[in-house]
Amino acid sequence: MNKKALIALLAVNIAACGGGSSDSETKKDVPVSVNAGSDQVVDEKTTITLSAIAAPAEGAFSWSQTSGPIIAGFPAEGAEQSIEAPEVKQNSQLTFQVKYTAPDNSTASDEVVVIVSSVNQLPIVSITQTAPTQLPSKYADTVTLSSEASFDPDSNGSLMTYQWQQTKGDAVAVAALNQANLTFSHPLLESDNTTQFSLTITDDENGSQTNYFDILLHKTDQVIDVDTGITQSANEFETVSLDASNTKALTPNFSCLWSQVSGTTVNLIQANQCISHFLVPDVDAAEQLLFAVTVTDDKNRSQVGNARVNIKTFALGIGNDSGMTKCFDELQEIACNNTDFPGQDADLGRDSVAQHLDKIGIGSSGFDFTKLDEFADELPDDATDFSCVRDNITGLIWEVKQQNTGTIPNTQLREGQNHYTWSYSGEGNGGVEGTKGAANSSCPSDIDCGLDTYVSEVNATNYCGGNNWRVPTYNELMGLMDLSQQGQTHLLNTEIFPNIPEQSALDHIRYWTVETSADGQSLSFAWILDMQTGNDIAYPKSNTGYLRLVRTP
Repeated sequence: MNKKALIALLAVNIAACGGGSSDSETKKDVPVSVNAGSDQVVDEKTTITLSAIAAPAEGAFSWSQTSGPIIAGFPAEGAEQSIEAPEVKQNSQLTFQVKYTAPDNSTASDEVVVIVSSVNQLPIVSITQTAPTQLPSKYADTVTLSSEASFDPDSNGSLMTYQWQQTKGDAVAVAALNQANLTFSHPLLESDNTTQFSLTITDDENGSQTNYFDILLHKTDQVIDVDTGITQSANEFETVSLDASNTKALTPNFSCLWSQVSGTTVNLIQANQCISHFLVPDVDAAEQLLFAVTVTDDKNRSQVGNARVNIKTFALGIGNDSGMTKCFDELQEIACNNTDFPGQDADLGRDSVAQHLDKIGIGSSGFDFTKLDEFADELPDDATDFSCVRDNITGLIWEVKQQNTGTIPNTQLREGQNHYTWSYSGEGNGGVEGTKGAANSSCPSDIDCGLDTYVSEVNATNYCGGNNWRVPTYNELMGLMDLSQQGQTHLLNTEIFPNIPEQSALDHIRYWTVETSADGQSLSFAWILDMQTGNDIAYPKSNTGYLRLVRTP
């Protein structure tokens, strides 16, 4: 039965009640029915009125919700109910059912549909300046505009996106335009600048609202902000860049001129450019270099800034390098610092920076020697008459051999051609003193041609200002070799060490070290270094070899 027919029937039944029938007869004859009312459309958070009518009278009404967002209070008793429509994000349908129980316990039910319309309240946009704390702001201050006081008036709503935009004034550089807060640095200004920003906030129902904020940015005391970056650190022999290109000026272009204020003098390359560079020189101790740059804008206004560079010594080691300044692959010379052939001698140590070394004396690659007279006083580098040499790297003083003028055994004490057996009673002899040499076959002595005798005789002369001459260690003697000369007659610099013997004399140019070769079989061998090949050899102490003495000053 439709709702209109039901209402008509109810009216007829009520009218019929006046026709003389008793109440009991009426209630018994009328079938049970209920009407939940017409469907409704309401806004969220407004009142929904549910009203039902039924026949026969004097029964009980019970309402329940069968679909849609849950509303508290159901089931509810009574023909009429007043409830608040829920807050919804989109239009939602609610269905309510009313059940009527007649006095005779017969029942009937009906449903009503309520459409709840979503009503979005737009965001409230609030903008405040929260930085700097001391106003007005000045140049380089961080300016922050905050929207933290903004909110969505919908109790179940939320703010989703933020979009800032500069709407007035000279453009300023802003880090991000899509955050809750807007941050920028107070720029250089020749005059006061009224700046305006807008903020549009969108909520979770795609509703948006815009607000505006005006801020006065005051002119700055300076028109050029020189930026040279942070203090740098570098090792000697490294290249350092001085960079003022990030300077800020009010004109589109500006020029730079670099100069050095203090510290070990360097050679500035492109000093008239905003980016200059220099090679850190050879220094003896860590220090700080100070530079100044003068920046001039298009209106000929200037500002000076400073740059500092902390330099420290490069770890070159306490001994000489190998002398190698070239790098190679399996077949040919290649550029050094090659990743396919790394860690070569020329890549590392003193020789790798040889061209930049501030030497005391002379020498190829990383070698540095000073010529000394008979009293161990320094001589000019071009001296041709000198008695010994000082290694400026190790500090050791080395014997320089006398010219080879005689014929063995009729030679001078320190001629380069003299050769000796390893007869040595000093520390490191391994308990074996070697063999006493035959005078007519090796040296001018007619008693003993061993190392001990030679060392004693040289010290007795107070040669080159000292009487502590000794046989060199393996590492000390190896430090004289220039391995870049492999393939040549020998590995010694003849300008520093003249009077080297001919290879044909003994069929070798090998020099003794003080160290016995502990080969696990015998102590009758000592290390000897070949000045032609650079090889080390465990050599019989009874054989003869050449000798170059050394002393520690």
